[in-house]
Amino acid sequence: MSNHSGKLYVVATPIGNLADFSARGIAVLTRADLIAAEDTRHVRMLLNHYGISNKLVSLHQHNEQKASRALLEKLQQGLSIALVSDAGTPLLSDPGMPLVRMAREAGIEVSPVPGACALIAALSAAGLPVSRFLFEGFLPRSGAARRAFFLERRDWQLTWVFYESSHRILAAVEDMATVLPLQRNIVIAREMTKVHETIVKDTLEKVLDLLRQDENMRKGEFVVIVSAARPEQNKAAISAEQQKILTILLRECSTRSAAALAEEITGARKKDLYQAALALRDEQ
Repeated sequence: MSNHSGKLYVVATPIGNLADFSARGIAVLTRADLIAAEDTRHVRMLLNHYGISNKLVSLHQHNEQKASRALLEKLQQGLSIALVSDAGTPLLSDPGMPLVRMAREAGIEVSPVPGACALIAALSAAGLPVSRFLFEGFLPRSGAARRAFFLERRDWQLTWVFYESSHRILAAVEDMATVLPLQRNIVIAREMTKVHETIVKDTLEKVLDLLRQDENMRKGEFVVIVSAARPEQNKAAISAEQQKILTILLRECSTRSAAALAEEITGARKKDLYQAALALRDEQ
């Protein structure tokens, strides 16, 4: 597959169910000159499953600067390289950014091969608003840092998502319960696409009780999705008349434009109008 220009493929691999691997992903890994993997032992199991025999090189968080420079030289020599993580789409809380950045800066073509992603899979089945969401990766490790993290996001008017491990999931949700209202809706999605896949949507209080009572619910890899703060919090910041004007403007304008026009018409604070507009938009 070598050519004069070289090419870097960013290949999404299954997050659990091997049947989720795309035909294109299999073809790219089969033909690539090198496969850069976060954990070569883990990826070798995937390759063996599909009968792919290829040269694996290690690219993980402890060696990625040095390894990326070496791989860039291979790309510049005309080799094709497939970048994979242990599971899912590379670079989403996984190594690989230095290599992609170096390749682009060197004029090397970078081509994504889309596929499984635990974040998107969980959002699609969560039953929470996902037209606007923020992905936060993994949480801080200490309790104090986690509580500060939750406090900063407590009143956000959009869905937010993070990853967590089995070792810290209970402590993370306990910390969340000290900061967020216990009636806030959250979703716990564990072991996505695997045999023990579980997706639970309930109040923070009930999800915490479930985690405490059921040891199995604390096993696996987790995606945690937190619903937006209640819209009523921002509606109260503006009058009923201002809200009526904002609702009419939202029929024809973007959220930002509606807030700006409502500020001119009513004299209310633009920040309050914009937050109220976001809440109204989510309800539509």
